[in-house]
Amino acid sequence: MSDNLDLVIITGMSGAGKTVAIQSFEDLGYFCIDNMPPNLIPKFWELIKESGKITKIALVVDLRSRSFFEEIQAMLVEIENTAFINTRVLFLDASDSELVSRYKETRRTHPLAMDGLITEGIRKERAVLEELKADATIVIDTTELSPRQLREKINEEFRSSNDTGFRIEMVSFGYKYGLPIDADIVMDVRFLPNPHYIAELRPLTGLEEPVYDYVMSFSSTENFYQQFLSLLQSILPGYVEEGKSNLLVAIGCTGGQHRSVALTQRIGEALSQDYKVNITHRDKAKRKETVNRS
Repeated sequence: MSDNLDLVIITGMSGAGKTVAIQSFEDLGYFCIDNMPPNLIPKFWELIKESGKITKIALVVDLRSRSFFEEIQAMLVEIENTAFINTRVLFLDASDSELVSRYKETRRTHPLAMDGLITEGIRKERAVLEELKADATIVIDTTELSPRQLREKINEEFRSSNDTGFRIEMVSFGYKYGLPIDADIVMDVRFLPNPHYIAELRPLTGLEEPVYDYVMSFSSTENFYQQFLSLLQSILPGYVEEGKSNLLVAIGCTGGQHRSVALTQRIGEALSQDYKVNITHRDKAKRKETVNRS
């Protein structure tokens, strides 16, 4: 396991924003678990060590008793190499009036409001968590924060200096197999010359040099590439500023094997100089699979 494991324990008042917080940590690349029982932590740690790949973990712990938190601390002490784990506790809070308002909006019952009074449940929980709040590494008051503003504060506190928290998913696809339903931007390149009609290129994909070179050899392709790349580069900072965590850009041709593959690969590699980019060619092997089945 890495010597630089970052462990964040997320806790605080019920209704103060733990759900938004865990979603924010997921966007930051943390391995997230909601309400893990303390006695399962050692087994979980063994799995983490075996994988050797996870370096950032966020645990949401619903701490309604000080003894529960102490039990977690005791478990962590027993785990070897904890001296190399950077552990931080994020405590989320909000005013009593705001918590009451949120419970009324969602029509939920406070977990400690045994008699049905939300205010009584909040009072009990605040008393239990008083010491924990005092010991927390970071306290965020969400009273005046929207979910977006809470995400921004968490990003400010926990995002690494070289991580914008923004990722681009570049996907090539074939229109004959349907559009990616989760795409944010879709571009159709079926207007470009099609390698499918050249016998020696037909079985290849846009990742292979003969097809790639053929697609890129036309002025219409180069013109499209330059203009579409310029468009993306001009609008991507706006998505980052808006707080969007990822953007899916889909480029399609008829079968998703030649033109869309070549252009998705080229544009994705160009964007990767400034952003985190993941490139997927959804349908590049579909034709082969169909031929083999027949």
